[in-house]
Amino acid sequence: MESTKTKKGQDEFGDFQTPAALADEVVRLLAAQSLRPATIIEPTCGQGTFVHAALAHFPAAQVIGVEINPAYVAQLQQSLQGEKRATIERGDFFSVDWQTKLRQFPQPILLLGNPPWVTNAQQTLFQSDNLPQKSNFQRQAGIDAITGKSNFDISEWMLRQLVTLLDDRSAEIAMLCKTMVARKVLQAAWKESQRIAHAEIRQINAAEHFGVAVDACLLRCTLGGKPTTTCLTFDSLSADAPSRQLGIVDNTLVQDVAAYRRWRRLAGDSPYQWRSGVKHDCAKVMELRTAGTKLQNGLNETVELESDYLFPMLKSSEVAGGALQPKRQMLVPQRKTADPTDQIEQIAPRTWAYLQRHGEALDRRRSSIYRRRPRFSVFGVGDYAFAPWKVAISGFYKRLQFAVIGSAGDKPVVVDDTVYFLACQSEEEARLLATLLHSEPAQQFYASQVFWDAKRPITVDLLKRLNLAAVAQDLGLVKEFAKFASNNRASGDA
Repeated sequence: MESTKTKKGQDEFGDFQTPAALADEVVRLLAAQSLRPATIIEPTCGQGTFVHAALAHFPAAQVIGVEINPAYVAQLQQSLQGEKRATIERGDFFSVDWQTKLRQFPQPILLLGNPPWVTNAQQTLFQSDNLPQKSNFQRQAGIDAITGKSNFDISEWMLRQLVTLLDDRSAEIAMLCKTMVARKVLQAAWKESQRIAHAEIRQINAAEHFGVAVDACLLRCTLGGKPTTTCLTFDSLSADAPSRQLGIVDNTLVQDVAAYRRWRRLAGDSPYQWRSGVKHDCAKVMELRTAGTKLQNGLNETVELESDYLFPMLKSSEVAGGALQPKRQMLVPQRKTADPTDQIEQIAPRTWAYLQRHGEALDRRRSSIYRRRPRFSVFGVGDYAFAPWKVAISGFYKRLQFAVIGSAGDKPVVVDDTVYFLACQSEEEARLLATLLHSEPAQQFYASQVFWDAKRPITVDLLKRLNLAAVAQDLGLVKEFAKFASNNRASGDA
């Protein structure tokens, strides 16, 4: 999340105080929707704008605020002098016994507020104690946990805890959060068959209200009724009607249920396998620009290396922008992940000396995937990485634009690990696959599922859901596709 705010408290606590006008708009909306809570709890109440708004718009409710920052607690208690319906307590969300506390109050309960907009990795970086007990609560397995997919927003952990604790009670949750967090909370609840009877996501302008460049929303959940697996999505707080409905269909979270159902005939396994590019985690050493007849690395060193392990490369931005003439080369020490690297010393002594000289930087690569591997190892290599043709897409950019990439000179072009591609053996094959992927059926199928606000909206998981054979059938290209698909199966590259 980008922000113009740099106060230490904001970093440590994810402290983005809700403007009074926004808090009032949210609570007025809830009151207009006929909510009649007996108890309103704000578990991270900060300076108390939601507390004041709740007291104003729900005159029959008891309002409880919990806050870790003692200065905010004192400030809010002073501003509420004489208000008998409000109780403000100092407490750390992660230490409060919420199960016991939530059972102390009369139902229905409304959980209201704006939990921290910060990730556990950021909290650890700031050496903050304001963290949940460490655990792989997202249940990531193997490589996903190792490579960072287990990083999560603190608000996601909080909201999932609250949904679980209120599963058997008459309750509402109405929280401001990143839109991505809202989806994850709902997806987890649906997966665990928790009783969310109604859900809404209403978009807010986070840049206007908080000065941050992130997609954010009001997430509202009604708990304790017959469970559903859909959520209405509104383009603003004040929108009268939803623009679409997200939900779980075919065990997949899709952003537009109706659109997905129109194109679901295209879902299924494909004879082609999507791959990611080469992962090396040391661009200053492994990526080089041409400097006359020599090469220059990211440390501004001019070097001479043998060509054996050098390959023309394209970065994610170049693939997305259509700049497909490589200006860089990548040093790729292996053809396959398990290949030994010590043989480089005999084959390409200058390359070996270069790697040795920068061995400390390569050894410092943080990901544990490099442990117990040959020194200088990379990932995302195999026969597919060196295919002469590729159909590729960047994972970062908000467009379903696929690039056809051929070889450069006598060498295949490699891509970085934020690019996904299909390996092809000929230009004709690559052009056909690009035609299928750019067709209206394929584009509409993907568009019904992609979440453009995600940090990496295009993923292998999304791409592989499309059965290219079904698209070929839709377009009357079955024979042409079958010729290449059968060769692809025979080569084992898919």
